[in-house]
Amino acid sequence: MADSPWRGDCVSLVEAFRRGDHSPLEELSATYAAIEKSDLNAFCFLDRESAERDAKNADVSLPFGGVPFGVKELDSVSGWPDTEASMVFKDRIAKTTDTQVNRICRVGGAVKVGQTTASEFGGVNVTRTILHGATHNPWKHGHTPGGSSGGSAAAVAGGLVSIATGGDGGGSIRIPAGFSGLVGLKATFGRIPRGPGASNGNLTTVTGCLARSVRDTARWFDIANGHEGHDPLSLPRVSGWEAALGTIPTQGLRVAVVSNFGGGVVSPAMWQIIEQAAESLIAATGLKRRDSIDLSLPRLGAAWSVTGMAAIEFQLGDQWPACADQLTPEIRFGVSRTANLYGVEARGKFEQRRIALNNRMAEIFSEVDLIITASNPDIAFKAEGPLPDTFGGIVAGAGNNGVLTIPANIYGNPGISVPVGLLDGLPVGMQIMSRHFEEQLLLDLALTIERNNPWPLVSP
Repeated sequence: MADSPWRGDCVSLVEAFRRGDHSPLEELSATYAAIEKSDLNAFCFLDRESAERDAKNADVSLPFGGVPFGVKELDSVSGWPDTEASMVFKDRIAKTTDTQVNRICRVGGAVKVGQTTASEFGGVNVTRTILHGATHNPWKHGHTPGGSSGGSAAAVAGGLVSIATGGDGGGSIRIPAGFSGLVGLKATFGRIPRGPGASNGNLTTVTGCLARSVRDTARWFDIANGHEGHDPLSLPRVSGWEAALGTIPTQGLRVAVVSNFGGGVVSPAMWQIIEQAAESLIAATGLKRRDSIDLSLPRLGAAWSVTGMAAIEFQLGDQWPACADQLTPEIRFGVSRTANLYGVEARGKFEQRRIALNNRMAEIFSEVDLIITASNPDIAFKAEGPLPDTFGGIVAGAGNNGVLTIPANIYGNPGISVPVGLLDGLPVGMQIMSRHFEEQLLLDLALTIERNNPWPLVSP
């Protein structure tokens, strides 16, 4: 019987299962024991009976055969809570299971452990709710793992499960990956189907995973990607993600390295670490740095926020505003401020701004092939919040949080966060972005970083 959950990645765990060195039931038992002892508050619901049945019958010949994994609280699993991490819906039960979860279980053979905590409605990048309290960063208790996929990040980085689902509508995979020392790929919009029954919202949200390694990420997308009829915006299937690792030519590709992408402000101390990592990557892969490119973008954060809050207001329905005291301060403030604002005029203005940003991003990617920036403006802040307004001594306002990640959500292009160092005992994540459909390139660059600068797969 294992004393603790597997501290390697999923690929190595499946290999151990296949050799007979370890069993899915042993791993599952160790996983639940660790969750019970953990002070991270990474899980908010467990389904042990179902998981034990699945582990007992696990087919270890499958890509994730027998691997326990966490499901983000905002993802649907039939019969599980469907709360949106909100007190308002604390008693609601899901009637369907999301395509991503279905594929990882049925095609991949993984075992659902339970739900990982998330921020309320996925609306803020700190995982702290009235329903479940604050989730902690395993690298430093008392600090946030980010949001909205913060529980997934804490569970994976904290050694509870080796992989977990995530969603990214404004950075909610890349932000917690950066804060928690994990690999987090936000793929091209539509790469993995959403739903069934998921709202299209402002057309920014994608699904994926929080992972310990690049090969785990590639294997996940091998299983989960591909068109599904209930999501008409989902893309055709692309095979061979894991098999293609290490094969993508990079020599001569043009890259911009910029700290203030999207008008963001980055902590100088953290940027120094990222700049060094970027230079090492450029030297190792033969990239060609371009420093004279205009990377300015129209600011779209406010419009993105308004549309997001309008969607939350719609979900609350006639319970708003009576339910205001049941909401976290950020969501309560956001809905109050934007309630009834998203009319015809606001919709038109948002679309004009989206067009402007899309045009600028297209112009930028005609001059460079890649953009390197930070995943977050600073290292992880306090778990209880509030969102910081100062970053490495520079006052930039709370709106600076998420500025570095939102453009790729609006434009729909892929971006990946990769750990590149530590600052004050907390991880530093570097974000790399590319053109649409070039996830394989990002995975190969991340693989180079991983190989040249090996990173602890689990926090100390």
